[in-house]
Amino acid sequence: MKRIHLFFVLLLSSVQIGYAQLPPAPFGALPSERQLKWHETEVYGLVHFTPTTFENKEWGYGDADPKIFNPVVFDADKIVAAFKAGGLKGMVLVAKHHDGFALWPTKTTSYNISQSPFRNGKGDMVREMEQACRKAGLKFGVYCSPWDRNNPDYGTFEYVKAYREQLRELYTQYGELFMSWHDGANGGDGYYGGARTARKINRDTYYGWDTTWAITRSLQPMANLFSDIGWDVRWVGNENGFAGETSWATFTPLPAKGESIAFPGNLDHTQNPFGTRGGKNWVPAECDVPLRPGWFWHPEQKGKTKTPEQLFQLYLKSVGRGAALDLGIAPDTRGLIDEEDVKALEGFGRLVNQSFSINLLKTALISSKDTRGKDFPIKNLTDENLQSYWASKDDELSPVIEAKWKVPQTFDLIRIREYIPLGQRLDKVEVEILSGNQWVKVGEATSVGACRIIQLSNPVETTSLRIKFQSPVAVTLSDLGIYKKSQW
Repeated sequence: MKRIHLFFVLLLSSVQIGYAQLPPAPFGALPSERQLKWHETEVYGLVHFTPTTFENKEWGYGDADPKIFNPVVFDADKIVAAFKAGGLKGMVLVAKHHDGFALWPTKTTSYNISQSPFRNGKGDMVREMEQACRKAGLKFGVYCSPWDRNNPDYGTFEYVKAYREQLRELYTQYGELFMSWHDGANGGDGYYGGARTARKINRDTYYGWDTTWAITRSLQPMANLFSDIGWDVRWVGNENGFAGETSWATFTPLPAKGESIAFPGNLDHTQNPFGTRGGKNWVPAECDVPLRPGWFWHPEQKGKTKTPEQLFQLYLKSVGRGAALDLGIAPDTRGLIDEEDVKALEGFGRLVNQSFSINLLKTALISSKDTRGKDFPIKNLTDENLQSYWASKDDELSPVIEAKWKVPQTFDLIRIREYIPLGQRLDKVEVEILSGNQWVKVGEATSVGACRIIQLSNPVETTSLRIKFQSPVAVTLSDLGIYKKSQW
């Protein structure tokens, strides 16, 4: 009997050990491959540069003479160099804004760059920007506005066909795109073929988004579709550059009040900063904000460029809340980034790089009694490989990770990244330090997802740290870091 009993004990133990080594089951909506690549991008820039720049306006009416578009010292390499100095990993070029002027020699309209003096009418600014990005290792994407204040056919199906053809040109002539960016601009007054009038459309049906975006999926399967409603990436609901303190990557869009269907430009945006816990799809937020007050360059906005410290705080409230930061960076009439803006970007890049260059956890003894097993070790948290991860046991929904140093460490930033291929799982995080003989809470957060950066109100010093997690399922973390913010 004892031998039989021992056999079953050993059998049960082996089953339990084997079970503990299985990966945690996926939880909720999951990101696609293209969305995972988008999350890695973190910070990119949106470039507005059309005849509107030379008119010193924010929105062109569609009546500008193409001959005013003449950036005589335009240099795509210098623009991209400024992006790279700022730590940006991608560019979304406004290939056509609401004024209808195309920055490439499209066959769909004569209102394009070939009618300007740029490169003696032989230029293609989309091509030059795309090639400069590829050379510097930046991702490239485009925004082609669906609203066109110049096109005589706007408001008819003939324009929709032309718009789709513009997308096909952009999708097939400029290599792989990481984003196809859209907004909710949906008609109004313009210069439609010389007719100064207002044209209204049915926002729910006019563009036929399901058909239009099927073109994106077919021709650019790795391009993330951005709009206020999402599809791949949702607008955060403001142009201030930050997400809600709680911001879920999962999202179920709701239609605007009085409407039955949610479409771009027809959405209840109050939910966008926060997402939807347990939402139907994985649709993380993009936090867009211009570097200056305007999206286009304006000479009177000199001295109003955001400082490196302001940009860093936006970084913490966008990337540090599981979203991405999309900075509006506009060339001036020369075709270059203003020196004031370049310096701000350089300072921002240094501040982020220096602040997160030294992970203090790498010198600590890290442990957790809640570790799932040897296949998901605690060392995966600091190996700088987002494909490896630490996991807790299935029956431990409040795991704790502890860190101890031989000498006191000073820090004020905590960065946590979930292993999001298995979903967004965490509900809450608490950070405690040992002060004397007492554990003291110094920071906390709700949603985590791709990245959560907790900034403490003041730097703290300790030899012992513990982080408590709460989740409805096993916790999976790909990265954990403790840092001291650099001073600007």
